[in-house]
Amino acid sequence: MTIHYYRPDQSTMYGTVSAEFEPAITIRSGDTVHYSMFDAGWGTPSAEGRRTKPYERRPEIDLGHALCGPLYIPEAKKGMTLEVRIDELVPGPYGFTAAGQYPNWQNRMLGLTEYEEIILGWELDAVTRVGRTTIKDRTFAVGLQPFLGFLGMPPEEKGIHTTWPPRFSGGNIDCKELTEGSRLYLPIPVDGAYFFAGDGHAAQGDGEISCQAIECPMESARLTFRVHEDMPLTLPFADTANGWVTFGFHEDLNEATVQAMDGMLNLMGKLYGLNRVEAIALGSAVVDLRITQVVNGVKGVHAVLPRHSLR
Repeated sequence: MTIHYYRPDQSTMYGTVSAEFEPAITIRSGDTVHYSMFDAGWGTPSAEGRRTKPYERRPEIDLGHALCGPLYIPEAKKGMTLEVRIDELVPGPYGFTAAGQYPNWQNRMLGLTEYEEIILGWELDAVTRVGRTTIKDRTFAVGLQPFLGFLGMPPEEKGIHTTWPPRFSGGNIDCKELTEGSRLYLPIPVDGAYFFAGDGHAAQGDGEISCQAIECPMESARLTFRVHEDMPLTLPFADTANGWVTFGFHEDLNEATVQAMDGMLNLMGKLYGLNRVEAIALGSAVVDLRITQVVNGVKGVHAVLPRHSLR
C-alpha cells in the first residue's frame, strides 16, 4: 500500500467531472490518498484562518463544486466496484451556511424568496468537534459530524458533466452517514475510475433543507481505495457506523424511495439469505427511510439498517 499526498491547486481541481480530464494522480488498488480540500465554493483558509479565494474559476470546467481529481486507477474497469474507505476527516477552521432569497423550489414554497439572503459564519473546532455561530447576539453551538458531500466518478457518457446531481456512480450524494470509518461502494462507470472528491461539510441535517449544510474546507481527508472485480452493483451502498445504507436518486422522491428500498431488500437477501418478501417484512420493523437531500435537482433517499438491529 502506498500513501499519496494530494495538495489542491488550479491544476488539480475541477468544478465539473469528466473522464476526459488529465488525471491529477495515478494510484493502485489498496492505496491511500491524503487530501487537503478547498470548500465547495472555491475558498480555503488563509494563514490567519480566514476564508480566501486564490483562483479565478475557469469558464466551462469550474462551474460547480471545487473538487479534487481525477484519480486514475489502472485496475478499475467499467462494471467493477470501487470501495472508498473514509479513514479521516478533519474540518478546517471556518464554515458557512447560506439561506433565503434564492428562488429554489423550497424557498418559493416557504415564502423565503421575500427575505434577503443571510450567510451564517461558523467557527469550527476540529479538536472538540463543535461549531459555533451567532444570530441576533445569541451564540448557537452544534456538534460536528464531518463528511464529504461529493464522492464519485463521472457517468459513462463522454463529455464534461455538472457536479450537482448524485448519480449511480456516486457524485453529490450529500449523505451525513458517510463519516469517518465508513466504506462506500460505487459502481465503476468508466475504465480507470476517474474519481473525484470534495464538498466538505462539518455538519448537516437530513435533507440539507436550506440548500447548504455547514460548508467547510477539509484540513485533512484520508481515503483508501480498493477495486472489487466480482461485486456487480447498479447503485451505491455503504457500511457505516450507524449500519448498512442503500441509496436512491431521482427527480421524483417516490422513485428515489423505491430505489433505496430495492437496494436494501437485495442487501438483506445477501446478508441473511432472505427472499424479498421476507426482507421487507423484517425490514418494516428495523429499517429507517431518510431523505438524504432535496436540493440537488435529483433528490436522494437512503435506507438504513441499524447495526445489530437483527439478532
